Amino acid sequence: MPSNYAAWILEAKAHPFVVKEAPLTKPSEHEILVKNHALAVNPIDPNLQQTTWWPLNFPAILGQDVAGEVIEVGPSVTRFRPGDRVIGHALGMVSKTNEHSGFQAYTVLNTTLASHIPDEISYESAAVIPLGLSTAAVGLFQDDFLNLQYPTEPRAQPTGNALLIWGGASSVGSSAIQLAVAAGYEVYTTASPKNFEYVQNLGAKAVFDYNSATVVDDIVAALSGKKLAGALDCIGSVGSNATQLTVDVVQRADGVKFVSTTKRGFKAPADVAVKMIFGTTLKDNAVGKAVYEDFLPKALKAKTFVPAPEPWVVGKGLESVQKAVDLMDKGVSAKKIVVSL
Repeated sequence: MPSNYAAWILEAKAHPFVVKEAPLTKPSEHEILVKNHALAVNPIDPNLQQTTWWPLNFPAILGQDVAGEVIEVGPSVTRFRPGDRVIGHALGMVSKTNEHSGFQAYTVLNTTLASHIPDEISYESAAVIPLGLSTAAVGLFQDDFLNLQYPTEPRAQPTGNALLIWGGASSVGSSAIQLAVAAGYEVYTTASPKNFEYVQNLGAKAVFDYNSATVVDDIVAALSGKKLAGALDCIGSVGSNATQLTVDVVQRADGVKFVSTTKRGFKAPADVAVKMIFGTTLKDNAVGKAVYEDFLPKALKAKTFVPAPEPWVVGKGLESVQKAVDLMDKGVSAKKIVVSL
């Protein structure tokens, strides 16, 4: 067996990560062992390193987005074989086991949240997909959230219904727009003006400046005569008023009074349901298979779903993970920070 190395956080709030050897674990039932070629960083990574809101077993390995090559498959796994190029949503955060985390040379992935990637897509580009995709899919398709019809390739026939996605240029928003369009919904989204063309190229029908003082009025006016299938708020940062603005639109629009959000602790009004998304719940229901197995490989091959946002490769090797996490903490727009291995 080859040697494995990881970027470890040795104790709560420790900085920097320490790169050292890590165990290499064989995959179990419904799992694959992947040699990582690229890792992506998400806003939750600096949050987990700097705070104690989520319990971790130290020493711990963080990281959720990986892209690489299958080295070994677990018992009964038939969808993957050694040599396959894949992406996956690493589940160490919820499994509490380090072999399932992303910031290391080798990761054990659950096959439910893994997908083949075409040869023409680089590992660095592909690594931007998993967590954003999972989070968007939970908010859009799980029956305890918006419960929309599933995306398909070829794309589903138009439903005639509209969907509001707040923060379309974010990682979650970039996947959400593409998933919703593939499921047959008209997407209305928000972004900064510099990213209008970006979200329109992903499939948004209309885009609005979220900094505009009239943004809620403008969206409500655009939705006049439309049936809203609900809304997805992709901006969960502390201090953001995105969830409230999304709720304001939903209250005034005709349609489903439900907002899926990435924000913790929002107090919902009586007339609109607001529920926080946890992307890892995808592993326990039919949505994971519908998105990662039935839809994504075909859509990537057909180029109707593209890796987005663009990768910003900030370094090579596990020694670059801390730099990447620190940069993420400062914030990025229409890009996703990636480390190449």
